[in-house]
Amino acid sequence: MTGDSLNIVIIGLTITSSWGNGHATTYRGLVRELSRLGHKVLFLEQDAEWYASNRDMPKPPFGVTKLYEDRIDLKSRFTEQVRTADMVVVGSYVQDGIAIGEWVCKTARGATGFYDIDTPVTLSKLRRGQNDYLSKELIAKYDLYLSFTGGPTLRLLEREYGARMARALYCSFDPEIYFPEAQRKLWDLGYMGTYSEDRQPTVDRLLVDPARRAAKLKFVVAGPQYPESIRWPKNVRRINHLSPREHRKFYNSQRFTLNVTRKDMVAAGYSPSVRLFEAAACATPIISDSWRGLEEFFIPGEEILIAKSAEDTWRFLGMAEDERRDLVKRSRNRVMLEHTAKHRAIELESYTREAMAAAVV
Repeated sequence: MTGDSLNIVIIGLTITSSWGNGHATTYRGLVRELSRLGHKVLFLEQDAEWYASNRDMPKPPFGVTKLYEDRIDLKSRFTEQVRTADMVVVGSYVQDGIAIGEWVCKTARGATGFYDIDTPVTLSKLRRGQNDYLSKELIAKYDLYLSFTGGPTLRLLEREYGARMARALYCSFDPEIYFPEAQRKLWDLGYMGTYSEDRQPTVDRLLVDPARRAAKLKFVVAGPQYPESIRWPKNVRRINHLSPREHRKFYNSQRFTLNVTRKDMVAAGYSPSVRLFEAAACATPIISDSWRGLEEFFIPGEEILIAKSAEDTWRFLGMAEDERRDLVKRSRNRVMLEHTAKHRAIELESYTREAMAAAVV
């Protein structure tokens, strides 16, 4: 390490392709802001066929990105970089993640960390013995466990899984991409998300049922993998896929947007979706289901609207325009002050120094 600059290596799922995953946008904002803070960042990504065919940022203009063929290629070309880094981070869902993590923990002279962008899913897989990128034994070898989920899960990771230091590193948004735009409102309520069997009943209750009752209002559901058997009301438009570059326009085209949380995330609590921060940054009011810890990110009734029934959604859609504007002003201010990619980079910098100090002791 030279002066206050850190040398960081991240082995992550992908930074070059945002197709079908939420990892790339997270890593892009984080690496860019770490670089702006003066740190040296090397991102290592496996050259997987799926992402190779769908790269929307093949050469990120921040940090250094290198592709590797497989675990053997990774070790043969990047052992020295891993050995000499101040911090080496391995991300969730990395192929051969357990073997790569074991190698990193044996090789690195600096601190090591695991970045879990899927914490509730990861722990569920561990409980079922079906996790191929992390093991309980490996958790105890990392110096730092960075989690998309906070709250009691952090204590669980330390107490029951042996994590040396568990810290929340929540998702974030990029204010250079997500911001308000003067645009005609095409829909009264929209929802964006890949089809999920456990989420669909809530989508039906909070969007589809209100749409059936309000033929004059317009609704939209964007996302892939919805069964053809679903019968959408005529006033619900279906969009199969939206690329990340289209998300800002999508949010700005809605009077309200709906957030629905996966079952594992609801059970864990303290697991904000990046869609919450992106929508708030675009000054789009959010109607959300409820989960533990939500109040740590937004004040219910003042910065976000909590719906349990179709009647709640219907009532919120009738909100006066001045009240709607006041709500989104507060929610946008909140995320700008607490949840940008720069905030996460500063947090990671702090956690890295904390892990390095603990390793010395």
